Amino acid sequence: DGRIHLCIACRNAQKSEATRDLILATHPAAQVSTVEVDLGNLASVLRVARELRCRFQRLDFVYLNAGIMPNPHVNFKALWHGLLTGKVLHMLTTAEGIMTQTDRLNGDGLQEVFATNLFGHFILVRQLESLLCGNEKPSRLIWTSSSNARESAFSLSDYQHAKGRESYSSSKYATDLTSVVLNRKFNKQGLYSSVVCPGLVMSNMTYRILPVFLWKLLMPIMWLIRFFAKTYTLTPYNGAEAHVWLFKQKPEYLDALVKYHSCTSGLGKSYVEPRKINVDEETAEKLYEKLLELEKQALERYSDLLD
Repeated sequence: DGRIHLCIACRNAQKSEATRDLILATHPAAQVSTVEVDLGNLASVLRVARELRCRFQRLDFVYLNAGIMPNPHVNFKALWHGLLTGKVLHMLTTAEGIMTQTDRLNGDGLQEVFATNLFGHFILVRQLESLLCGNEKPSRLIWTSSSNARESAFSLSDYQHAKGRESYSSSKYATDLTSVVLNRKFNKQGLYSSVVCPGLVMSNMTYRILPVFLWKLLMPIMWLIRFFAKTYTLTPYNGAEAHVWLFKQKPEYLDALVKYHSCTSGLGKSYVEPRKINVDEETAEKLYEKLLELEKQALERYSDLLD
């Protein structure tokens, strides 16, 4: 659609250019540009924010989708226990109790998963406020969260999750909290925030959890599980259902305390299911204050990249 200008932000310039070429091959009249950014690197985030402020006068939609899950491991003992106690389906759809990760510090001295999955996005949004707020039409933030976002994995006293083994879950729960507060603070300025869950999508992130030959053995079983677990979207196309659906909605009528899940029926029909987010709004406010404090420290370090 010639009315839409799509800017693909990606840390891999070759991938974003290849994606641009694919889009233009089927939609030659489309306006598609690219920009390189690593959400896990604050200097990169600040540079791209400055570039976007120069390129555009406003942004209508920002899809906050970057995410990492380093060194994932399956706790087979917990999985077996879930099988014996009848909780295995819940565990397979949320990864609760069966997924652990090993995190590390990045070059900015932050926990890598926290920095990439949440804080880099937070800084980007803050730096783009002038393009997102006060426009004639509402602007939208659409965060990719997860069904693995669990309160039990998150702690305000360790919001970067330096001491735990479920950094991915913690970062996604923190994402839910942040979205709730952003709505409270910015809706009156025309900025709305939503969170989505793409379901279980087979991607490079997922394939690292188990050896490839095991996935090949499990795939027929996973297609069968879809009849009982509608969040087994499996393909990126199905996983994007909620992202596309939200693009077509009027934000004023959406519930800020709802997560929109991409779902796929056993027969392959994709649809969106809204589910209430299990968040404490007081905790959300406290996390937001901590993010602002961390932002202040970060910007002092990179003052040369600010206008």
